[in-house]
Amino acid sequence: MLKLSLPLNKNAVLLPAIIFVTAVVIYLLPNGLENFLIYDRVDINNGELWRLFTGHLVHTNFNHLLLNLAGLTMLWALHGDHYQIKSYASVFIIAILVCSFGIYVFDPDMQRYVGLSGVLHGVFVWGAIKDIQKGWQSGYLLLIGVWAKIFYEQAFGASADVEKLINASVAIDAHLWGAVGGLLFAIFGYLKNKKLNN
Repeated sequence: MLKLSLPLNKNAVLLPAIIFVTAVVIYLLPNGLENFLIYDRVDINNGELWRLFTGHLVHTNFNHLLLNLAGLTMLWALHGDHYQIKSYASVFIIAILVCSFGIYVFDPDMQRYVGLSGVLHGVFVWGAIKDIQKGWQSGYLLLIGVWAKIFYEQAFGASADVEKLINASVAIDAHLWGAVGGLLFAIFGYLKNKKLNN
């Protein structure tokens, strides 16, 4: 489906705008406060569990922030028609939880992590599946494309140019686990609706 207008209703705009502003505000914090928010395995092991959530809103540099905000905005423009405050908040939180859990359990060498990209992969997967459920053929292309990207990264690693741009290693496992979170949320929503309609 070719979209010719942006989703400007309150349900579509509110949470992406709040996330956008929050990421910018956190980026502008002094380093000492910012360091209190990053995903840091040692500090998480010492009980600082909020880092499992807040680390996704911290960025390594201005380029990293801009890339993630561009992704957030692109997904809103692409899939904002599906956004309802409750569903968007739910998929965002589930993607955070699955991403953080996946990194923590399956990537023990990752000591620190920051950035929205893992969560955005989850939102992307969920949005593509919503497209498919609405009968939009483009959803299949988007879903295949995002999983092809993820599998390519798992097999061959991330782009060296992106790593140079953000001055950090690209956390490809975060992309994988965030996408799994979006997929799980979409499956749960489908099964819940199916049960309600029976």
